[in-house]
Amino acid sequence: MGAATSRRFLGIACAFGLAFRPMQRPKRQKRGRMFLILQVVSVLAVIVLGSFILASKVSAQGPKPAGSAPKGMAVAAPAASATSSALAAGGVRKIPKGDAPAPVAAAAGDAGAANAPADGGLAADASPLDYAVVQTDDDFPKGMSDEQKAAMGNGKVPIHREGPYRSPLAHPRFGGPATAKVGLVIDEIRDFDIQKGTFEAEFFLSMTGDKALPNTDITFPNGHEVTCDPLADAETFKLYRCAGSFTTAVDLRAYPFDTQELIIELEDKRAGVDQLIFQADPTRTSLNSEFRMTGYGVATVGARAYKHLYPPRFDRDDLYVSRYKFTLGIDRFATSAAFSVFVPAFIIVIISLMGLWVPPDELEVRSNAGAPMLAAAVLFHFSLIQALPATGYLTRADKLMLGVYVSLLLNMATTWAFLVVDEDMVETWFKRFRAWVPPLTVVVMALASMV
Repeated sequence: MGAATSRRFLGIACAFGLAFRPMQRPKRQKRGRMFLILQVVSVLAVIVLGSFILASKVSAQGPKPAGSAPKGMAVAAPAASATSSALAAGGVRKIPKGDAPAPVAAAAGDAGAANAPADGGLAADASPLDYAVVQTDDDFPKGMSDEQKAAMGNGKVPIHREGPYRSPLAHPRFGGPATAKVGLVIDEIRDFDIQKGTFEAEFFLSMTGDKALPNTDITFPNGHEVTCDPLADAETFKLYRCAGSFTTAVDLRAYPFDTQELIIELEDKRAGVDQLIFQADPTRTSLNSEFRMTGYGVATVGARAYKHLYPPRFDRDDLYVSRYKFTLGIDRFATSAAFSVFVPAFIIVIISLMGLWVPPDELEVRSNAGAPMLAAAVLFHFSLIQALPATGYLTRADKLMLGVYVSLLLNMATTWAFLVVDEDMVETWFKRFRAWVPPLTVVVMALASMV
């Protein structure tokens, strides 16, 4: 075997398939071999980087739902009072028949009236533990199994035999719950970090009660280092100016045309629904007249109040807590989102399509319209995901880039085809590719943009 034949065989093996080309075209074969190798290497690099991108998204796990129990652990459902549909959204759980240790009041607002104080000598602002009693076997309904008692909590904990709740934090002698209308006016929101789902907020918080409010001790479940300076503190009215950092869930399925919800939640540390019930005040839920947020527009402003039940933290932990939830919806400016994501992706595809009009004899120029654009698309996609947190789903931008990859590979396949088709059919396939590939690319990109 001569040296020329050995070099020829080696070149064909490295090109992955050039051995199937007709041997009567040594000039075209030698010229296209180098560019075919470069394109194969580019495709392999794209596959590796694309696998890394998809793996990072598929392997990402969303946060566990709040209140979910570890796998294999049973959560006891405490006794619950019937509520209106608005308050029931907080997670009311039904109790199997026979498990409730005491009759349930018709509504949270009737708790005080249905259970009048048995001992009128106790001050209304006294601690609930001042008149709680230690639980005994007599506090369980007759006929309950040991498993049912253990699920409810049979420890020697202080409980209340009065009222609808057995929790030691309940206050059946308080005299019925106070309803507080809650208003929240946002003054400023800054430093919204979409990767961490955090933001800083300053706002005014007001509470107006229909009667004397309990000794409130407000906490923010999704807040960190929140400080509230009292501006007014009366029995039935309280006003604070608060500032702190908050966390919120981020939904990027529609990115870059996504709408994010910035949430501020609050509740009382000790008072349950037998002492304090929040009620959202829509007329006092708003933004500062000069409110601005860089890069986003205001989509929605709203608030609601509901009953929240924590997973049992101790035996006979059955007391609901009234929780207030303020929600500010913000969305990206559509023009900025389109020019930062969609326009670059379409430009990459259009540049690659220009190679369809390059004659087959100029394979060097034709291949340069495909492989470099594929590398540019991967780098552009990588820069997009670097600005976002890991997700367990594909965003709209990810789907768009998948359409770009399919379009570029389809275009590059037309270049590879000229290395294997017969010499007599080159001109025919050149015309077919120019007629078929652009419409097919339009369909692929349209599906990637709308799905």
